[in-house]
Amino acid sequence: MTTVALVAGEPSGDLLGAELMAAVRARRPGIAFCGIGGPKMRAAGLDCWHPMETLAVRGYVEVLRRYREILAVRRRLVARLSQDKPDLFIGIDAPDFNLEVERRLRARGVRTIHHVCPSIWAWRGGRVRLLKEAADRVLALFPFEKPLLEAHGVPVTYVGHPLADLLPEYPDRAGTRERLRLPAAGPVVALLPGSRDGELEYMADLFVETARRVHARVPDVQFLVPLVSRETRTRFERALYDRDAQDLPVHILFGHAHAALTAADAALVASGTATLEAALLRCPMVITYRMADWSWRLMRGKGYLPYGGLPNILAGRFVVPELIQEHATPDNLAQALANLVGDAPVRSRLSELFGQMHHELRQGSAERTSDAVLEVLEGRGATRSA
Repeated sequence: MTTVALVAGEPSGDLLGAELMAAVRARRPGIAFCGIGGPKMRAAGLDCWHPMETLAVRGYVEVLRRYREILAVRRRLVARLSQDKPDLFIGIDAPDFNLEVERRLRARGVRTIHHVCPSIWAWRGGRVRLLKEAADRVLALFPFEKPLLEAHGVPVTYVGHPLADLLPEYPDRAGTRERLRLPAAGPVVALLPGSRDGELEYMADLFVETARRVHARVPDVQFLVPLVSRETRTRFERALYDRDAQDLPVHILFGHAHAALTAADAALVASGTATLEAALLRCPMVITYRMADWSWRLMRGKGYLPYGGLPNILAGRFVVPELIQEHATPDNLAQALANLVGDAPVRSRLSELFGQMHHELRQGSAERTSDAVLEVLEGRGATRSA
């Protein structure tokens, strides 16, 4: 039986992995999938060896806290795959973990794919050398990544972004508000503080205090807070209690981030894939993030661009505010959100721009991805650009 090993380290990678598995299995039903993934990949048939949450950390300090655990997982994974020799290994994002796994396996004769180009165009450009050594093929989600990787001699296929295929180009805001039992015309703000419990450690109080200040400026506002796990929900609810903010008009959702973004006039979003989801759903946003100060100083020193949010990167300029680390104060965030909620022309222009991004990223990602995976799996053009 043909075996493909996959590793995803966070919810966005879990979605990508599940989509990839379904697309490949539709054309090659006999393929077995194993490795590390989340609930979506397990539901798609992954034989999961370790919980994905083991890898779901962000920032240097946060990684150091669990460094030994993560290193042990990688060591066991490489040993097992070196012995079992899958027909293909696919690392889905998580470059700090996956690129080293790919490098070691490729040296042992296992074909490798890295799915999601590391953000070498934004920071840590030196990783392109490791990428070239580790991957037989890179699957790029954004159009500007293909020529950049080709210039460094890295085999690459532009597949588009699966979220652009999954999400509607014209979201039904009125219908979604009706289903969520929200006012048809009143202001609604979505709050997306992150998908990891470690992120909520830094973001929960910040988002609650921001909501309090937005409510003071816009008294009829409603807040939607989609949270992906029991741990993140518990931490956010604890922040509401600790900040004596239980009376805020907050609706906590278990999941349903896309519904929250569709219904909202504006959103406060933790930097990451959720900012792209907001853009694809035409939701104006303010991007923010906080992490340990030491992690931030190290990351900032390695950055190349003045912005880090995906909508701004895709636009090549600031189109939505980014308030990061010391600039991410409740007053600053509340002012930026209130400005968006109160400025319909700006929201309309952003919606039009986000629609153009959506069109460019909608490439039939499932078919393109399965084409590339089967090419490498079968040894067709594994080390040439496509």
